[in-house]
Amino acid sequence: GEIWEGEWLPAAAAMSLFLWDLHVLAWTGMWYSVAGRRPQLASLRAIPGLVVLRPADANEVVEAWRVIMQFRHQPVALILTRQNLPTLDRRRYAAASGLAKGGYILADAEDGQPEVLLVATGSEVSLCVKAYEQLKGEGIKARVVSMPSWELFDRQERAYQDSVLPPEITARVSVEQASTLGWRRYVGLQGLTIGMHTFGASAPLKALQNKFGFTPEKIAAAAREQVAKMKAANG
Repeated sequence: GEIWEGEWLPAAAAMSLFLWDLHVLAWTGMWYSVAGRRPQLASLRAIPGLVVLRPADANEVVEAWRVIMQFRHQPVALILTRQNLPTLDRRRYAAASGLAKGGYILADAEDGQPEVLLVATGSEVSLCVKAYEQLKGEGIKARVVSMPSWELFDRQERAYQDSVLPPEITARVSVEQASTLGWRRYVGLQGLTIGMHTFGASAPLKALQNKFGFTPEKIAAAAREQVAKMKAANG
């Protein structure tokens, strides 16, 4: 295993396909990127055969290691963060063991029938949980899906995938502090993707978060917009 930071990781990960290898990446995100050295999740996910894991909190990190230790001939990129993240209360939200399936329902509508899906990875999951609580207070039924690994989720049976992301629920919002490339597969053509559409910007952290939509308030607003759109489409 190796710890990488910078643009060399994709090439190194590609070479690791010839053997079992683990890459632990300190994800700088858009807040701390330096002179173009920020590695891109999209470039890692584009490497065939590489499993990318981006856990949301300490509990998911533990589960990620459990999953990784079971692999024998599977290269993995474990994406960690420099940010101080909250450890989600698993007595209130679902167990982190769901990480083994790549994506799982973290928080749900009380009746299990959500109006909108909030899907995220890593540090953005806690933002979605806060947005979920806001929406819940407004009477809007939301579901938060933590999806630390697209690759592992795609390996699951279709019945499981549909139980997490019901096809009939078209009101969806994805949130990831990276390129939005690839998220259409999970949010559909009608869904909304909150992510990076530009290289970045230079400003105080709070200003950047607000500008690019990485706040619970912005996520909740996007969810409301999606619910309104779905209701209008259904007459």
